[in-house]
Amino acid sequence: MSAPAASFEKEAEIALARDLMAGKLEAFDRFVEAFHGRLFQYTLLVCGQREDAEEVAQDTLLKVFENFGQLREPERVRAWVFRIARNACLMKRRKSVFAPSQELSLDELMPSPGDHTGERRLEIADWSALPEEEVLRAELREAIQDAIQSLPEMYKAVLLLRDVEELTTEETAGILEVSQDVVKTRLHRARLAVRQRLDAYLRVRQN
Repeated sequence: MSAPAASFEKEAEIALARDLMAGKLEAFDRFVEAFHGRLFQYTLLVCGQREDAEEVAQDTLLKVFENFGQLREPERVRAWVFRIARNACLMKRRKSVFAPSQELSLDELMPSPGDHTGERRLEIADWSALPEEEVLRAELREAIQDAIQSLPEMYKAVLLLRDVEELTTEETAGILEVSQDVVKTRLHRARLAVRQRLDAYLRVRQN
């Protein structure tokens, strides 16, 4: 998303939040329209199953509506909504029949030592330079989603909030209740892990 478009979207969200804080309940339909798609995308990547994701997205919007009086800063409405969504996801994962039996270790996702030098190898295919229409293909989107879903929870949470939802480091740290330095470290590691998975996918595809 371009910077002007992202800025316009954020301003629209803030305006909706102010309307709701002012008691204009008719604004809630527009609020749902603005957030439902983003919430479903987020919860699908966190939960991994459409059934759970849709339920969590709906529960999140309901909790937002019930608790809007608790929002003090409309400028932080996106972070506030996704804090509620994350908590709902965690609760759902604990109860879901789809919850994974174990989380992968980050070591399984990171580059392995080089064959000759003994140094950590980080050779990533230039997937960012692919033509736009190629990047948008369904199979590559699926590969990206699979790569994100394979991350351990603490790395996936940071990646989704910073890179997918475009929250700031400060906002992400507040939602996850960790320091900003921890957010930066986890985001760096998560990006490397996802890039490695995509690198492997693209190398196979190119052969």
